[in-house]
Amino acid sequence: MLPYTHLFFDLDGTLTDPGLGITNAVTYALRQFGIEVPDRRTLYPFIGPPLIESFAEFYGFDPEQCRAAVRHYRVYYGETGLFENEVYPAYPALLDRLRDAGYRLAIATSKPEHFARLIAEHFGFADRFDYVAGAAMNETRLKKAEVIRYALDTLGLDDPAKVLMIGDRRHDVLGAKECGLDCAGVLYGYGDRAELEAAGARYVVETAEELGELLLS
Repeated sequence: MLPYTHLFFDLDGTLTDPGLGITNAVTYALRQFGIEVPDRRTLYPFIGPPLIESFAEFYGFDPEQCRAAVRHYRVYYGETGLFENEVYPAYPALLDRLRDAGYRLAIATSKPEHFARLIAEHFGFADRFDYVAGAAMNETRLKKAEVIRYALDTLGLDDPAKVLMIGDRRHDVLGAKECGLDCAGVLYGYGDRAELEAAGARYVVETAEELGELLLS
């Protein structure tokens, strides 16, 4: 088996497919600024990175506009969008197999922790995880590396070499690297092989089943 005792899972694009809810919430937020989005699929790059960064990068919003856009986003997402979501079919059975094999599991997501916990509970996989770590609503903990450090500290883990981050975007890989973790990139989410390999993913797998083979062989 691989030399890891703990697995940190990203949420969006790794455990669940949040495409509909996130893009609907971004569409709602942009509409408050008079911006209409004809095809919500053009908003897929919003899935994964912190929202403030994405509103700045893709729409040129200044910091005040970014904060306002995030507030509008949360109005829709907090009531409707977080449930416009779908668990990838291989989970939670794969999580059970990993736990049975002795791994300890946690979620480490740039999504606000409150929303991450609601999603894990609503879709019935919260009990597979020792902890659900997410971003702080007041933006004091936002970037992926900050969330990973928070998860490490909360779980009392002082050897990052024993922890593997699993995610679908370069932010997962880069955040893991900054904290001294290896990262397994998954291609069934919203990133691609070039993005994950360029960021320095230690492993890249096509499917959740292939991830299971990697971790359980």
